[in-house]
Amino acid sequence: MITVNAMGDACPIPVIKTKKALEENKGQDTVEVLVDNETAVKNVTKMAESLGASVTQEKKSEGEYRILIHPSKDGSGKAGESAEETEICCEECATDKGTVVAVSSDRMGDGDDELGRILMKSFLFAVTQLDKLPETILFYNGGAKLTVEGSESLEDLKKMEEQGTVIMTCGTCLDFYGIKDKLAVGTVTNMYSIVETLQNAGKVIRP
Repeated sequence: MITVNAMGDACPIPVIKTKKALEENKGQDTVEVLVDNETAVKNVTKMAESLGASVTQEKKSEGEYRILIHPSKDGSGKAGESAEETEICCEECATDKGTVVAVSSDRMGDGDDELGRILMKSFLFAVTQLDKLPETILFYNGGAKLTVEGSESLEDLKKMEEQGTVIMTCGTCLDFYGIKDKLAVGTVTNMYSIVETLQNAGKVIRP
């Protein structure tokens, strides 16, 4: 068994360490990953499962989690392939060079905060009226506040999600603001997936 100690590591380090371990392991042995928060558990699990591995999780104590990544029994999984052979990306990552909207604040532009919030609400509504919706909308830093309960943009975001737009919010940001349990649309993501999504985008719009 190979052990990856990612205790105390901030996003996206646990995912990167696990990815490297899986590549070196070449799908032979079980990989044990130790992390200290639930967001890291979800991020590592998504990455491993996207490679065809099976994953089990265990909460050993408060702030201590154990993840076991098992290579596919029939050898059909991709957990042993190199980064050149396999694009490691969660299911939520953008594909086909589509448009990605990156929202880093709950306000649009500089100046008056109240006006900025009004403009952001209007911006997201305007996006719902596009002939072709963006493939993915990323929310990070202050933008994470727009995908939780109480957000005035929830209805617009849910409408886009129902039509196929992927909504992803930075887990570290949700944790920082203490609002992860209030997430009301889309899924939690990590910095590794955010970077890959932006890299794979055909166009990135930043309000």
